[in-house]
Amino acid sequence: MLTPRIARTVLHRRTGLAALHSRAYATQGTERVRIVEVGPRDGLQNESAVIPPAVKVELVNRLTKAGMEIIESGSFVSPKWVPQMAGTAEVLKKMQRRKGLHYPVLVPNMKGLEILLELLSEQPKSDVPYTDEIAVFTAATDAFTKANTNCTIAESLERLQPVAKRATQEGLRVRGYVSVVVDCPYSGKVDPAKVKEVTQALLDMGCYEVSLGDTVGTGNPTTIGTLLRTVLDGGIPASVLAGHYHDTYGMGVSNILTSLEYGLRTFDSSVGGLGGCPYSPGATGNVATEDVLYALRGSRYETPGDLSAIAEVGSWISKALNRPNASRVGKALEARRAREQLEKERERDGGSAENITAKL
Repeated sequence: MLTPRIARTVLHRRTGLAALHSRAYATQGTERVRIVEVGPRDGLQNESAVIPPAVKVELVNRLTKAGMEIIESGSFVSPKWVPQMAGTAEVLKKMQRRKGLHYPVLVPNMKGLEILLELLSEQPKSDVPYTDEIAVFTAATDAFTKANTNCTIAESLERLQPVAKRATQEGLRVRGYVSVVVDCPYSGKVDPAKVKEVTQALLDMGCYEVSLGDTVGTGNPTTIGTLLRTVLDGGIPASVLAGHYHDTYGMGVSNILTSLEYGLRTFDSSVGGLGGCPYSPGATGNVATEDVLYALRGSRYETPGDLSAIAEVGSWISKALNRPNASRVGKALEARRAREQLEKERERDGGSAENITAKL
């Protein structure tokens, strides 16, 4: 049993340590977290109906006005395989681009790159470029690449190498995607060592960053932690990695928080939780941008975008697509806006509180 004197000494020391820790945390500088908004591309590619280019243009414009700095705006894949991505050239021409922002597009092969380069060559040099970045993609299992691009991992990397080289020569940045980094819908559990191997191959061909995609959305903090330890221990720095977590099991935000602990500072997300994958049956949308921004609110991590404005974009696009808003934060903010609107109507019309309560 502690004597009163010893107890006071222990308490004093603990209080001092706590104060020291508090001061250290308070003086710790903020860190910038990059958010890659993938709603206009990855978010729309799994919709059952073909989306008019005008809707895509409006989505990009609204996201730009809401403060997003990197907006994946389309894909030069064949409309035969992904009809929702038809009209990307028209979207790039008509959307309101801002200098200093990035509007990357997905390019699956050399044909897609050549179409993009021809489009860029027709643009006046004085204009803000339609895009300054492409994304290329492969996967961590042969089963998935065969279902997606009708080739093995090795064959897909062989196809992508000249694409990345040519894009770099033309002054475009190149970002890589690795799909199914946790589970594959066709072959089951994925070996993290294979993810590391494929990631390194993309970096070696010139990708400045590689996004690790939990395409099925089965990952949790434990499996994501195991994956990241393997990749990082393999010599790949966190600074060239991004997290792309689908929210099928509601783990998207948790996986981002885990990834922050491992040093990642770039994450893909989709306004309104839009998304899914045509080649991953059952996978739901990407983690919602609104949910990510809210989760990091008040922390030492700074993020782009205005949460309220982005939530309004999520509500708008969800209604435009006639689908539920998949963002929990977005729905909460939408409900709050509805309550505030009813209160304004009461003040204007002289309605009673009972009437307002009944409407709610």
